[in-house]
Amino acid sequence: MKEKLFILLLILPASLFAQKGASTENIFIITLDGLRWQELFYGADSLLVDDSGYVEEPEKLVGEFWHSDYKVRREKLMPFFWNTIARQGQLHGNRKYDSKVDCTNKMWFSYPGYNEILCGFADDERINSNDKKLNPNVTVLEYLNKRKEYAGKVSAFGSWDVFPFIINEERSGIPVNAGFEKAEKDLTERERFLNKIQDEIRGPWGGVRLDVFTHHYAMEDLKKNKPRVLYIAYGETDDFAHDGEYDQYLRSARQTDAYIQELWDFAQSEEQYKGKTTFIITTDHGRGTKPKETWKHHGTSIHNAGQIWVAVIGPDTPAMGEVRQSGQYYLNQVAKTAAAFLGEDYSGQKQAGEVMSSMFK
Repeated sequence: MKEKLFILLLILPASLFAQKGASTENIFIITLDGLRWQELFYGADSLLVDDSGYVEEPEKLVGEFWHSDYKVRREKLMPFFWNTIARQGQLHGNRKYDSKVDCTNKMWFSYPGYNEILCGFADDERINSNDKKLNPNVTVLEYLNKRKEYAGKVSAFGSWDVFPFIINEERSGIPVNAGFEKAEKDLTERERFLNKIQDEIRGPWGGVRLDVFTHHYAMEDLKKNKPRVLYIAYGETDDFAHDGEYDQYLRSARQTDAYIQELWDFAQSEEQYKGKTTFIITTDHGRGTKPKETWKHHGTSIHNAGQIWVAVIGPDTPAMGEVRQSGQYYLNQVAKTAAAFLGEDYSGQKQAGEVMSSMFK
């Protein structure tokens, strides 16, 4: 009976959920680039965590992340997800239980994935590369920024320098701090410090800064400007994976989990956000699984790299924890779901996927 009810919730119309009067007044959309569902639900991969050729100090990494019980492993990796979201929110995408989340775009790499997350639909004809091309599509961030209630209260932060183009900062009017951009206007002492050390600590990649800068710029914006809609895109997990550094991939995932906890703890301490804020957390694409070398890669040539996951926590979401019921969600449903939490009907984007109905009481 419970499974039938869950499936019914999946197909209820979006209009039932886009209603005023819910508790959510602020929405945070958070992404971890290319983090596999396998690590989220099962922790460190036994094929990669020890002497796989992708780990610098295998014994040290095994001590940090390995345990024979996968429930212990995953908590070692992402304690906030498993101690807080799994108790107060929902986690979808554990395919062992036939809980599925997938990309609808067929590209299975970043720009198409972020377009799908933020716009609510795939656009494989026009969004088919990671080039710095202004997005012709309107994101849910831009949609909300043009609403009177949210105008000037939408902010975006990303580690990858393509996000100003994905969000189309020029057209949307949304301030996007991404890549190696610095904070501007009425700088706090910490923002001045971040601006200084970002020049001094470049990190290993040309177009992606270390997530520590993305996170702390976002935290300062939260404290200073109190946005009602916040998007944060952490990037390290994908880049460390491409570099074949499984140890750094795991450590980055654990650090990002700590960053999300810091965001959540801050939200619970501030009057504007406490009991009024929903987090939707997901990824832009999956990665390979077998043979083991394919975990470094994604894209159409990598089997199952379109398999992803989604988590949600907030005052309007039933505490289902790790969903162990048959169900199918898609990446294109994030945008309309985010709007629905705010009581906004995102149906103007006719291609957008439907609201993830089980996330609402």
